[in-house]
Amino acid sequence: MRKAITILSILLFVVINGQEGNTTISDTVAAQKDSLLSYSNQSAEYSFTKNQDNKNDIWGHLKYDVATMAGGFGNAFTRPLSWEKKDYLRLGATVAVVGAIYLADEDISRTFIRNREDVPNVFRKFGWYFGSPQINYGITGAVYVTGLLANNEKLRRTGVLMITAASATGVIQQISKTVTGRARPGAGLGKHFFKPFGQDANFRSFPSGHTVLSVTTSYALSKQFKNPWIKGGILAVGSIVPISRVLDGAHWFSDVTLSAIMSIAIVEGIDKFMKKNGKYEEDKKYNMEQRPVGKIAWNINAGPLGLGIVGRF
Repeated sequence: MRKAITILSILLFVVINGQEGNTTISDTVAAQKDSLLSYSNQSAEYSFTKNQDNKNDIWGHLKYDVATMAGGFGNAFTRPLSWEKKDYLRLGATVAVVGAIYLADEDISRTFIRNREDVPNVFRKFGWYFGSPQINYGITGAVYVTGLLANNEKLRRTGVLMITAASATGVIQQISKTVTGRARPGAGLGKHFFKPFGQDANFRSFPSGHTVLSVTTSYALSKQFKNPWIKGGILAVGSIVPISRVLDGAHWFSDVTLSAIMSIAIVEGIDKFMKKNGKYEEDKKYNMEQRPVGKIAWNINAGPLGLGIVGRF
């Protein structure tokens, strides 16, 4: 009997401990499950928050960049009001150069057209497509969108500069084409023929829209590089367009020359506008580097224990 009671006690002890063990294991599994669910929820919440932050950053950058574009666009038209002496000297030099080319326009045009067949057709096609608005804005837009989505401020700034300059020069060239109404070389009317506000495409020679867009884009892009070979390569690609337009008899050489100068001037003006106003980090850094170093002002302080010299920068 005593043995039976002992055995029964042992069995009860084993059963009770087994139940407690099962409960402990079950609780542990449940706790681990809850922990995993909590971690999963936290990860999902973090991912959602991060995505929201990225969206907010993109939206914030987009609004800021659009405002910068608007400011740069307006500056392109108001900048002549703040010209300095050196700017008027550049204007005078431009008038002199373009005037000299104008005198030789017909001879230059005949030379280009006469040798047109010796130029590879791919060269002329590239000039047409690269200077067309849909291709040009596709390139500038791609640069900006890439910078925006990749959160790359340098690319964003480059895109802002390219889009703003192309838009400003585009408006100027459209108005100028209509107002001047200069006959194209292919019209056969000579370099002196102008028909202001003429609706015919033959009277829209100045300025060259293709040249304006290609030079604006290539020059703005070249400013982002310090290597002269890269700069030269980009500018060389951009120069294909104005040359091809003269070859095709679509513009006089004076048209593309003045268009290129105008494009460069507008890019420079908008670039200076962004630098002056510290629109982006590299603009702020540029301003810091350009800040003149002041003279050191020395002060002598006298006290009961002696003299002290302090230099203020």
